[in-house]
Amino acid sequence: MLSYTPVEWASIIYRGVESEELDYKAAQDWNALSRTGKAKFVRHCIALANSKGGYIVVGVGEDKAGRPTDYTGLNDKQSRSFDPTPVGNFINNYVDPEIDFTVERPLVDGKRYAVFVVRRFSGMPHVCTYGCEGELQQGVFYIRTAEASSRPAFRSHEMHALVQRSLRNQREQLGRMLRGILYESSNTLETDALEMFKEQRNLSRDMLLSRRSINKDVDVSFELSVFPAEFASKRFSLSELREALEQSIYLFPDPLFVKQSEFMDSYTTNVSIRSLPENGLRIWQTFRSGFFHYLEFFQERNKGVDYQRLMLKLSEAMFFIGELYSELGYTEEMLELDLRLRGVEDVCLRGIEPRAGKQTKYCCRIPEIRVSQRRTVADLVSAPEEHALRALKDVCERFNVPASRHQETGASLRAYLEERIPEAFKP
Repeated sequence: MLSYTPVEWASIIYRGVESEELDYKAAQDWNALSRTGKAKFVRHCIALANSKGGYIVVGVGEDKAGRPTDYTGLNDKQSRSFDPTPVGNFINNYVDPEIDFTVERPLVDGKRYAVFVVRRFSGMPHVCTYGCEGELQQGVFYIRTAEASSRPAFRSHEMHALVQRSLRNQREQLGRMLRGILYESSNTLETDALEMFKEQRNLSRDMLLSRRSINKDVDVSFELSVFPAEFASKRFSLSELREALEQSIYLFPDPLFVKQSEFMDSYTTNVSIRSLPENGLRIWQTFRSGFFHYLEFFQERNKGVDYQRLMLKLSEAMFFIGELYSELGYTEEMLELDLRLRGVEDVCLRGIEPRAGKQTKYCCRIPEIRVSQRRTVADLVSAPEEHALRALKDVCERFNVPASRHQETGASLRAYLEERIPEAFKP
């Protein structure tokens, strides 16, 4: 349900069957509901948040066979009644800790719906704090079942799963906090080393520009450079680089970053493993110094930059970098990631619609976007989707996209990677 693509409301509304991650409600007015009626929403929200997260769609009734296929939508009064602030205040009054959810009101085929977007708990599981006329029970952890039921967790394995996920969340949060402290206390890349790495980057750039016909005034470029903490021109042999690359490139179907076919056609130079595809405006190189460089001219300016493609490209990139440097033997050493998009002045994002009443497009007003991250390899490997999301937010901020537009993107990127390379995410 929480797919890796931007939310396609029609696919959710027209699913036609309830599930562990999806619940339907007939058209109704939140303000006209009894306390018991509102408590049902509380129970479903707690259950979804304690399970996989998901959606509650309001405006879909049942047909004669009991299937949710009566797509009535909501009238204006009903739609306005699902104001996120009062709805959120009521629901979270019965929950501890508060549930992370939003209420969206998409327009699909001319009909308005209210959709509760509920995210899975990221710290402690949610417990009901007050009873409500038999609909809610104080002290109960509600869960969502495969039979689309929102009920108390009463079996031992259900409680065990909640406890285990809570412990895992706490370990991850502690790890991120400790790594953050390390980042703040770590030294930056030495100036001399940085200049040597930049020289290799310039050589890589010049190689592409000299071998391919590129109009830098028309095309948008995507460039990612990865700098280790120290420069050693012969830190790795060419055979070590090739072996690490072979182990790092998973067989993504139709990949957006480094491709298996490009690796098979790559060749060795005196200082690197290089890929310069004949049918593409791109180059990537892994240098014996440990420096990695990727450059692609991928979009004409008048077409804009595709948001979804950028999002998925970054997720693949972060995953690949973590795997590559792990194979090269880096663990707690700091890497500096430098991402640049050039030729983006007056270029707009495609595939991400502004909210109602806002500007008509999300556009960039500067010629170059540059964002940087400093991360250990262990950190990159543990959560590539988080670092991809951070980079995406930084880039989209230059396109004047508010941070709230990325609320589900982290889970979506994780789902994307797990779906494409499940073997890499096995426990």
